[in-house]
Amino acid sequence: MKNNDKLQQKMSWIYLGNLIFFFAPLFFVTFTPWQWLVMGGGLSAFLYCYFWAYRCTREQMALPIIGIVVVASALTPINPGTISMFAYAGFFIGFAYSLRRYLTLMVALVALIFALNHLFTVAWTEFLTFGIPIILGVSALGWVEQARLKQRLAQQQSEDEIKQLAAMVERERIARDLHDILGHTLSSIVLKADLANKLLGHNQVEGAQQQLQELSDIARAALSQVRHSVSGYKHLGLTAEVAKLFNLLRDAGFSSELVGEVPSLQPRQETTLILVLTELVTNVIRHSKGDVCQLHFSRSNKEFQIRFNDNGQISSINEGNGVTGMRERLAAIGGQLVLTQQNGFCATITLTLQE
Repeated sequence: MKNNDKLQQKMSWIYLGNLIFFFAPLFFVTFTPWQWLVMGGGLSAFLYCYFWAYRCTREQMALPIIGIVVVASALTPINPGTISMFAYAGFFIGFAYSLRRYLTLMVALVALIFALNHLFTVAWTEFLTFGIPIILGVSALGWVEQARLKQRLAQQQSEDEIKQLAAMVERERIARDLHDILGHTLSSIVLKADLANKLLGHNQVEGAQQQLQELSDIARAALSQVRHSVSGYKHLGLTAEVAKLFNLLRDAGFSSELVGEVPSLQPRQETTLILVLTELVTNVIRHSKGDVCQLHFSRSNKEFQIRFNDNGQISSINEGNGVTGMRERLAAIGGQLVLTQQNGFCATITLTLQE
């Protein structure tokens, strides 16, 4: 059903089996034609109210409950099997109301049954003896069903909140990735475009052309980086992505070497490592003055280590927003990044493996 605050309507037909108490007297008691007519009309009215209650939310059950009680009260002088109808009313009361109102209404319902037994000559001598326990027992089932429903709703709400939080985290991660990838690049494009415009204003055509060429190179590199990052979201596995990165390095003129075995990790860990390795390879292609790269995978106990290094000559390592973003992504999966100079540039990623 669309509204989770309702009873399971698919079980409503099965529960009608409890009307056996209503039909039992029909086989042992002789009724007049008008009594048969009244009972048939009353049963139709009861069924209408019964299915009406199943279509209602808990807040809307008052009217169908009243309808069931009125029908059962009207038929009791004719057929004492209406005790089953009162039991349905008790069930819906237990399902629909808070504990205090539930107890109040059940006291009123029991008092009504005592009054009917006192005011009319009920054909069944055990009308109260068996009827009251049945009504109280069935109403308790309604109360239990209400508790189960609240538990299901709370669980569903918790799952929905977890999904919303996961979506928020994912959006923040994508925003951080885009910022790391494009933030500095777009700033450089704006600066070079402004500089080229100023140079053209001073008729320095060659200088403007140089700036425009650099701008074009930056834009192409950014486009390539975005494509690689998107492929990181929809990757085919760490092994396949490492092969793609090695192809990029070879296309850029680097001799690449893979040492160790690429591990099988959880999807989130693989995605994060692909993004980080893609950014490291892109930076090496853009800034390294070397021609040899090595990617080394190793494992010890519950730690996994990845070392990526080249033979480029660097004087210092400048850590900008890109490095900060990589560290944040790795920290989210229990990893860390260390950048050092060891005959060139070296990035070491340490990741705690999860069972």
